[in-house]
Amino acid sequence: MSILTVKNVSHGFGDRAIFNDVSFRLLKGEHIGLIGANGEGKSTFMNIITGKLEPDEGKIEWSKNVRVGYLDQHTVLEKGLTIRDILNSAFKYLFDMEAEMNEIYNKMGEASPEELEQLLEDVGTIQDVLTNNDFYVIDAKVEEIARGLGLEDIGLERDVQDLSGGQRTKVLLAKLLLEKPDILLLDEPTNYLDEQHIVWLKRYLQEYENAFVLISHDIPFLNSVINLIYHMENQELNRYVGDYDNFQAVYEVKKQQLESAYKKQQQEISELKDFVARNKARVSTRNMAMSRQKKLDKMDIIELAKEKPKPEFYFKGSRASTKLVFEAKDLVIGYDEPLSKPLNLRMERGQKIALVGANGIGKTTLLRSLLGLNRPISGEVERGDNQDIGYFEQEIKNANYNTCIEEIWNEFPSFNQYEVRAALAKCGLTTKHIESKVEVLSGGEKAKVRLCKLINRETNILLLDEPTNHLDVDAKDELKRALKEYKGSILLICHEPEFYQDVVTDVWNVEDWTTKLF
Repeated sequence: MSILTVKNVSHGFGDRAIFNDVSFRLLKGEHIGLIGANGEGKSTFMNIITGKLEPDEGKIEWSKNVRVGYLDQHTVLEKGLTIRDILNSAFKYLFDMEAEMNEIYNKMGEASPEELEQLLEDVGTIQDVLTNNDFYVIDAKVEEIARGLGLEDIGLERDVQDLSGGQRTKVLLAKLLLEKPDILLLDEPTNYLDEQHIVWLKRYLQEYENAFVLISHDIPFLNSVINLIYHMENQELNRYVGDYDNFQAVYEVKKQQLESAYKKQQQEISELKDFVARNKARVSTRNMAMSRQKKLDKMDIIELAKEKPKPEFYFKGSRASTKLVFEAKDLVIGYDEPLSKPLNLRMERGQKIALVGANGIGKTTLLRSLLGLNRPISGEVERGDNQDIGYFEQEIKNANYNTCIEEIWNEFPSFNQYEVRAALAKCGLTTKHIESKVEVLSGGEKAKVRLCKLINRETNILLLDEPTNHLDVDAKDELKRALKEYKGSILLICHEPEFYQDVVTDVWNVEDWTTKLF
């Protein structure tokens, strides 16, 4: 029986159509990967099936009493609550049931024998639900999940308002997993997880008995946990059995078959039109010409989807910096309290370094402190000369109501409109995206706008803080190629070994230097 049925859904924003007559069915226990390029509508689809967004046309039907858990990174966490409070709130419905059970016990003293029998049956039902949902081992479950996702390192008594974006996402994910819903909806859950916690989540989802729908551009992760693919492209949603690698093989065959059928049909159309044009005027051949014209009129024309623009990233180099990029002497980083032991580090021109390690231990703070963007607690950093730094920040918190064109024009006022549009198009954005406000774009499209600013500025040092978050497979592959080709120095924070291993000359594990305990 299907848990969720989506029938003939169409939706768009302004004159930009996202879905056209899309249908979808989710069965019990299915582990689905929802894939597609940035801007194809994956997050919009999640918002429609969770009721946050009303489709223009079509129906969404959930089966009765289905509990849905949705990882929504925009959820507001209330100030004054601790991480433990948020995690315990996952069991609110069970605490409510316990209160209901206690109320039934209170009624039993005055009940007639018939009523007592019914009340005992009700208590038994509630008792089964509480036992099956781990009510009597809540504290142990909270600590198990918190440990798995690294929340114990942050501290379960920490106020949720003090958390970074990545830590917030971990708390929301932990709460969701504790709720054990009938269906999990996960929108890029690995974006803010470090390597060890991605491994933990992978194991969790492999053993997960209920259904889930997962949006992810992390292909090794996706391959390890799903058994079905739904591919979103050109306003359509198509189903493929198996993992991503299997989808790619089948998709390629289908694409080649369609192209072959298209060429064959175009040849036939050309021949029919030519026959009609040459024979419709002569009495002896007019009937044959009309017969071929009817065939043309009835023909179901095959259309090939327009090729989506693929991003092209070419970083502009500036004159070389001096040999020394930076040298840190007894550097202690942090804000109110130290995040590191005293560090003695050196980076030279041409080095490409990946900073790795668990979230929340100070990778971003180290990155910013080394290049003079943050004031250290103690110690000093000597920096070389002729440094043209390009910085890609992990999070942009403020809403941005500029259009993409305005955003690039503000950064490069000397560009004419053609140059602005060409720069954005090279980053894989279509005309409709280019004319949209940045705020309405998907996470991946926003990242492409920020990369557009970076590649059009002359740099000799790149500071990249999780640049692969939200990027689709094509954009990630192209960014990797561009960074391998870049002649300058790179300091890169990344949690995807398959991305950074071929790019960098050195890997620095920040866990070796942190003051935080593991």
